[in-house]
Amino acid sequence: MRLLIANDDGVLAPGIAALHAALADYADCTVVAPLQDMSGISSALTLDRPLHPQRLPNGFIGVNGTPTDCVHLGLNGLLDPIPNMVVSGINLGANMGDDVLYSGTVAAALEGRFLDRPAFAFSLVSRLPDNLPTAARIARQLVEAQVQLDLPPRTVLNVNIPNLPLDRIKGIQLTRLGHRARAKPPIKDVNPRGKEGYWIAVAGDAEDGGPGTDFHAVMQGYVSITPLQLDRTFHEGFAGLAALEEMFR
Repeated sequence: MRLLIANDDGVLAPGIAALHAALADYADCTVVAPLQDMSGISSALTLDRPLHPQRLPNGFIGVNGTPTDCVHLGLNGLLDPIPNMVVSGINLGANMGDDVLYSGTVAAALEGRFLDRPAFAFSLVSRLPDNLPTAARIARQLVEAQVQLDLPPRTVLNVNIPNLPLDRIKGIQLTRLGHRARAKPPIKDVNPRGKEGYWIAVAGDAEDGGPGTDFHAVMQGYVSITPLQLDRTFHEGFAGLAALEEMFR
């Protein structure tokens, strides 16, 4: 088994070091990750400049690009042989509900969808690394278990782990994405030279966070696993749009 490990917190982040340490004796692991924090950059590709991978003293490969750049390079010539699976994380901070639209952690896993095995995106629901050992242990167990799963091709498993010690994790729940309320308004700022700017504010609270959602599972002390797919077609919308075909005949 050959694993490509990526993230969006950056190649020197504690989460990716913990993930690599947890998997290094299970598989041939190669870390390819951004040189700087790329949180919230989603599936952006860098098209306006060349990318320059560089091998760091710890053996990890840093790239002056996005999480998707890193996985794209890893699967298309940078690594030989090609990895069997992509594992992204461990992100410090939740990636639940609408977060998956913006998450570089999830985006890195999505770029691994071309491989035969499921891709994983792991997030610890905390900005602090105290319970990273919990998340790393669970990540190892899930990556080992993937050989027993019967999933459709191009499935990405989005895993959110409560900020708890391992002995307080109640188990695993399969969940759907919840939904957040609208984000808080941007925060206006004026620099010392009088130029106005805005900071993007924190994400909204859970608006749809009841039983069955990722929000609810994590709040109850369970690891949330949500299968994701790339197809965003809103199939229920076809009925309401059918009249358009008649209007433009």
